[in-house]
Amino acid sequence: MALLNTDGAWIALGISALFIVAGLIMHRAFIHILKNGSKEPSQHD
Repeated sequence: MALLNTDGAWIALGISALFIVAGLIMHRAFIHILKNGSKEPSQHD
């Protein structure tokens, strides 16, 4: 595969993998918040 021999292809694959990992982490965080409920900060006026 001559396409994977270029630096730009590896940079694009790395950035795509980074976005996938970030999306998975955010998805887990949102599920965790939705299951446990968010703790409302107390109002200090």
